[in-house]
Amino acid sequence: MKQQEYTANLLLLLTAAIWGFAFVAQRVGMEYIGPFTFNGVRFALGSLSLTPLLLYEYHSRQKSAAVPQPQQSALLPGVLAGTVLFVGASLQQVALVYTTAGKAAFLTSLYLILVPLMGLFFKHVISGSTWAGALLAACGVYLLSVTEQFSVAYGDSLALAGAIFWALHILIIDHFSRRVNVLQLSCIQFIICSVLSLGVALAFESITLEALRQAAIPLFYGGVASVGIAYTLQVVGQKNAKPTHAAIILSMETIFAAIGGWLLLQEDMSLRGLLGCALMLAGMLLPQLDQARVPAGSNEATFTTEYTEETEK
Repeated sequence: MKQQEYTANLLLLLTAAIWGFAFVAQRVGMEYIGPFTFNGVRFALGSLSLTPLLLYEYHSRQKSAAVPQPQQSALLPGVLAGTVLFVGASLQQVALVYTTAGKAAFLTSLYLILVPLMGLFFKHVISGSTWAGALLAACGVYLLSVTEQFSVAYGDSLALAGAIFWALHILIIDHFSRRVNVLQLSCIQFIICSVLSLGVALAFESITLEALRQAAIPLFYGGVASVGIAYTLQVVGQKNAKPTHAAIILSMETIFAAIGGWLLLQEDMSLRGLLGCALMLAGMLLPQLDQARVPAGSNEATFTTEYTEETEK
């Protein structure tokens, strides 16, 4: 493996770690402020953190006429992506009120399986390993979330519902990312998500400067580190990393979330839950490993490896 690939993989691993520990920050932050307030401020900080990148890209394009310009405006795609992001992020954030950081991360990461399955509606080919991965993941969800009374806990059900919207969000990003400026799309969707979240927060939650001050560190981590810094590391890392390796490494955020919950929040998980997490992880990784044998340029290769969500975290 080339030195560039080693460096790229390390950057992606750092990205996964930042995203994983963001679940801990999200739980801690809600000790002081409501979930919609947290998301509103977090994504506002995230959009601001992309400003230096936008300015750098703008000046680069001004200096180089050879750089291709996107043909479509990123405004409407950003509004659509931001609205779906708002629903997914809201479900995830409220879920963290009722469940652990580790469980929420594992359930959210089911989007890795849901993306290719939802691709069926767009007539994409699904391999046998994807179906096998979906079955393993479903068994893992059962062990992790379904109680002996055959009921799913409220927080787990919210996280599962959120995974559907994360998957839909990835499909939207996949559709528009080749047509518009990706940085502009990201910034617009963060702004839309922030505005919608703050609108709900103003209607249903109490917002005080003192509470925001107390939640400043989790907000800074969730907004600047998880969104701004990790997004940049992902972009830089994926330039020199193989798509299959990138998808596998980035999916390790679930492990870091579980470790962070155990170390910082004293969250424990039963043997049944650990087995469920192991099955879910196996189910998520199986289709990614299989991509090494999928011919380049196929629909399936695109929808199972290329776009890993950069805000969920």
